[in-house]
Amino acid sequence: MFATWKIAVPVVLALGVATAAQAEEAVRGTFTGASDHVTTGGVQIVRTSGGGAVVILEDDFSLDGAPDPRVGLGKDGSYVEASDLGALGELTGLQAFVVPASVNVDDFNEVYIWCKKFSVPLGVAALQ
Repeated sequence: MFATWKIAVPVVLALGVATAAQAEEAVRGTFTGASDHVTTGGVQIVRTSGGGAVVILEDDFSLDGAPDPRVGLGKDGSYVEASDLGALGELTGLQAFVVPASVNVDDFNEVYIWCKKFSVPLGVAALQ
């Protein structure tokens, strides 16, 4: 439903958000592994000039592997299933996920890499 970086990055660029430094507002975090998985690298949520938001897994992102990894949001240690942004496209590198208008990023303070098959976190990044 939501595209990974191969489609979304051009969309992000078209919306006028080339980097977090150029964005009006961005929050960042760094992944730590969970459920005996190794998840590393940076993530940011960037607000677009049109009022939307994009979750960007940075170049240094890496996951050691798992069945059905997804990207989503959570708050205070709890993943919120309704925030699912789509399947992880690759285990490493730059990827972007457009946040649907129905999801208010202000309601969340974490980004999750979530295993849908086993309902466990694979990595969590607290946002600052």
